[in-house]
Amino acid sequence: MMCLKPVVAAALFGSALLLPSVAYAEIKDRTLKFAFTAGREHPQGLGVQKFADLVKEKSGGKIQVRLFPEGALGGDLQTISALQGGTLDLTVLNAGLLAGNVKEFAILDLPFLFNNPEEADAVVDGSVGQKLFAKLPEKGLVGLTYWELGFRNVTTSRRPITKLEDFQGLKLRVVQAPLFIDLFNALGANAVPLAFPELYTALEQKVVDGQENPLATIEATKFNDVQTYLSITRHIYNPQAVLISKRTWDGFSEEEKKIINEAANESRSYQRQVSREKNAQSIENLVKAGMKVNEVPPQELERIREKIKPITDKYSAQAGDALLSEINAEIAKKR
Repeated sequence: MMCLKPVVAAALFGSALLLPSVAYAEIKDRTLKFAFTAGREHPQGLGVQKFADLVKEKSGGKIQVRLFPEGALGGDLQTISALQGGTLDLTVLNAGLLAGNVKEFAILDLPFLFNNPEEADAVVDGSVGQKLFAKLPEKGLVGLTYWELGFRNVTTSRRPITKLEDFQGLKLRVVQAPLFIDLFNALGANAVPLAFPELYTALEQKVVDGQENPLATIEATKFNDVQTYLSITRHIYNPQAVLISKRTWDGFSEEEKKIINEAANESRSYQRQVSREKNAQSIENLVKAGMKVNEVPPQELERIREKIKPITDKYSAQAGDALLSEINAEIAKKR
């Protein structure tokens, strides 16, 4: 009996060693292209790098993720089309931009919907986020997880936004989505939809007077070099959707799908933490860089809310009462 124990132990140890190789046999050598509009040091870029590192680690180096930052492969709408066509593998973008494919996604961009990021987390990480993702495969897309961009604020070159009337006549670049166009036109601005990679040049050449984005994006893209005023409005919070092409996804083994899903989910907490830290730091950095920063008074924010109520009602109706009720219930739990 004494002689058998080492043999059994060795056999068991050998079997354990075989398990990883069996799993790795289901993993092909691949290079996946991940395109995004921010820079590598932006919270979006840091999230993509974390995801890439996790995929490499989990696949034993067999799956590589190649980064294409700063809109190198086009703006968000172009990357969505490329994913659908199978010429690009991965992207991350504002979830509301998917409204062009699934109209219900617009509800995530409703103005003043969330008071803080944790409320948004509860909505997108729960049944609402999954129900929205479930509508994507028939559009050639697969949703992996939700990251964040943060609360949007307005920058201008002509004057600060201190009251509702200050929007009047401003040429304001907006996201290429109907909700954003309707929203800022309703406030009296001239909404100019532009792809993000074109924005800095448009501001520099005075094609537009201003734009709106989260603080970390304003700092990272150096909009302070071409904009004078930063007005804290926090008018929309952007969750971001991490997407993979369905054509790419369908070509994966079950083990490969598991790796991609795990990497996406593990990168989520890291990306959100980095984003929130950078957004908190950015306002101080922008002040040091010479931007004139003002908080829009609560009474003026309330006037803005009232002015855009028809827009909020319009896009709420598109999503349907059931989905809106589910969102409001999740938010109520957090409050």
